Amino acid sequence: MSTRLAILGLLKERPLYGYELKSIIEQFMGDWTSIAFGSIYFALRKLTEEGLVRELAVEQEKGRPSRRVYELTDDGKDEFRSLLRDAWTREDRVYYPFDIALFFLKELSREEQLKFIRKRLEDTRRTLDYLGGHEKEMRSDPRVPPVAGAIFSHTRHHVRAELAWLEEVLAGIELDRL
Repeated sequence: MSTRLAILGLLKERPLYGYELKSIIEQFMGDWTSIAFGSIYFALRKLTEEGLVRELAVEQEKGRPSRRVYELTDDGKDEFRSLLRDAWTREDRVYYPFDIALFFLKELSREEQLKFIRKRLEDTRRTLDYLGGHEKEMRSDPRVPPVAGAIFSHTRHHVRAELAWLEEVLAGIELDRL
């Protein structure tokens, strides 16, 4: 769903070809989405088959492969609004693969438990530090929309919560409560 929403939303702004979509998604959404390059072309083909997107033109620059320029249809605009409203109203439950490892914590020696949780804490602190610098860099780019600040803030709150939780788990291990 997020790939469709991203493509339709970007095509709503202006006609684009596949590589432009990929570049925009990587440059401005890459920190908070996991849209794979291959999925963009698959989605474009599917959206075209469904009549939500149409090929506007095929361009070819000298010595380069041809590229198809896509634009949104009226049905595509309706689908975009529907997906957008759905994304705002749907509550996604988040599952953490790490919780399975935590469930089997007792299978590791105490030394390993402490080593791994301290490593996770260190990595999470490094992520939080990186976020601050990266946000500053991204927000200095005039092409980045103001809403990016809210997206960075969302991520920062989650990373801080993870950090606090990891400290709690470390304390539990150190006190033999887990």
